Amino acid sequence: MPRQKPLPFSDEFSSPEEYTEALLEFTQTSRMFQMLCGGVHILDFFTTNPGLFYAAMPEEWHEFLLSQDIMRLLNYFVREDLDSTTFENGIKPPSTLLDYLKTIRRLTLRREYTSNDSKLPALARPVSAGMNIKKVHEVKNFADYVDRLSTEVSDTTGQTISHFVDFGSGQNYLGRALASEPYNKNVVAVEGRENNVDAAKQYDMKAGLAIKPKIYRNKKLWNKICEVRGNDKKDDPEATAAAIKQVLGEDDGEKFRKIGQDEVKYSMEVGKGHIQYVYGRLEHGDLSEIVNKIESLDIGDEKKKNLQLMAISIHSCGNLSHFGIRSLLLNDDIRAVAIVGCCYNLLTEKLGPPTYKHPFLRPSLQPVNGRVKRESERHDPQGFPMSNKLSTYKDEGVRLNITARMMACQAPQNWSDADSHRFFTRHFYRAVLQKIFIDRGVTKQVRHIGGDATEEDSPFEKSTNPVTIGTLRKSCYASFTAYVRGVIEKLTTSTEYKQHADVMREKMGDITDEEINEYEQRYAPRQKELSIVWSLMAYSATIVEALIVTDRWTFLKEHSDVVEDAWVETVFDFHLSPRNLVVVGVKKANA
Repeated sequence: MPRQKPLPFSDEFSSPEEYTEALLEFTQTSRMFQMLCGGVHILDFFTTNPGLFYAAMPEEWHEFLLSQDIMRLLNYFVREDLDSTTFENGIKPPSTLLDYLKTIRRLTLRREYTSNDSKLPALARPVSAGMNIKKVHEVKNFADYVDRLSTEVSDTTGQTISHFVDFGSGQNYLGRALASEPYNKNVVAVEGRENNVDAAKQYDMKAGLAIKPKIYRNKKLWNKICEVRGNDKKDDPEATAAAIKQVLGEDDGEKFRKIGQDEVKYSMEVGKGHIQYVYGRLEHGDLSEIVNKIESLDIGDEKKKNLQLMAISIHSCGNLSHFGIRSLLLNDDIRAVAIVGCCYNLLTEKLGPPTYKHPFLRPSLQPVNGRVKRESERHDPQGFPMSNKLSTYKDEGVRLNITARMMACQAPQNWSDADSHRFFTRHFYRAVLQKIFIDRGVTKQVRHIGGDATEEDSPFEKSTNPVTIGTLRKSCYASFTAYVRGVIEKLTTSTEYKQHADVMREKMGDITDEEINEYEQRYAPRQKELSIVWSLMAYSATIVEALIVTDRWTFLKEHSDVVEDAWVETVFDFHLSPRNLVVVGVKKANA
């Protein structure tokens, strides 16, 4: 079972230890990396003079970066050969920029994956119901992967996997595939949202994995519900639930909706797959409560002794990935784990906010909403980093603020021209709006060490108090004026943002379209500055993800008394699913 290369690092490195040391040394000493991954934010872009581009980028980079079309630059950063690429008029990138770009590529984990979709067992139509192209690709490939992994575990350690425990199973697309032909696996789907479990059970019945109960209803009442829902949505469980609530009200509707659904039956037969749902939100890796609920064909006192579990997950958000990985150590019955993480911005921080010894990885002030503030301030033993190596590196440990972790969720290699234009435009709108907010007194600049900011302060000693906006209607991005008007409307009418309403009415209520247009015209020539830095931020953050994944693998390797083997590899086509790295751990037979 041991892999020749337990981490998918560049062939330039001779061992995972050499790679890890190079990764840590660069990320903890490179001021440019720390600047781009945690030290700058789009809200600050136009709030200082001459602007964040000039403050953040080395002077010798300015002429080259500003002389190139932004898509030309993006292609150069992520797709082209850095040494052989030529530019118009014979201009060459500065050597320091070239060295930086090469270092990022050198330290980025390899993401290549040869898709075998055409050779994998096809998902039956009822099993693939509700899946888009991306989800079908993920489910097909991961179901095949964990099936092969379970065989490998059995052959190597003699531990025959009896059940797959899916963390954050959602609507159980993966579990449904594993329980169906040709895999016929026993699946324990752990999900914290009851509506997801209800929807999953509806899909299970369509796939023939559950027995549809006979449901007795008031026919006249049911006909009225069907009329409200519409015949075109008769196979949509969410539309049906909404119609029931509309007709009967919230309380009665909830009761009526569940008639029969709680009676969905799952038969257990030798040689056939089985699904069991366990409702609950995980707060740690101790699965004893879940294990105690697992159903088995075995009977008598030996039942629990025959459980051999593999914890699996496709795109478990934030700390849920940590819970899955830790479950290998905290539960005797968990024999292997295979976890694909995502949503790094939702990770908590084990070591607390970055210290001021790291000048650019400052505590991120944006976006300061309740959850982000709580998570960034608490010292959570469940958070990042997991491993002792990263927790104690050079006596200070490795810290990543939320801005760096949010950027690690990007995939610049996949950005099309249209995607890039959309990103850049939205970020430009938000940056200019922040300047309007400051000028009109909606918010103000603050110093990171406390107090109001001054003109003499460095751009990296201050930031703006943010105003959280969230999502807007698509029509709000049709123009900058529409964007500003959409923000004002949302922040003065939405109950979610009622704390901003009075300030917004007072400070922004009288702004005219002419004033909005004047701001746009003033800063439009500088949009490229923001687009360049955003592209470099996303490019650099590929090794933020490498840090997070390497930390998870290192954590498993540090527990060699329990863990037989651990590795990381790709399981999806990056162009379809960029969070494509699975962290695998296999427990020793006698542990």
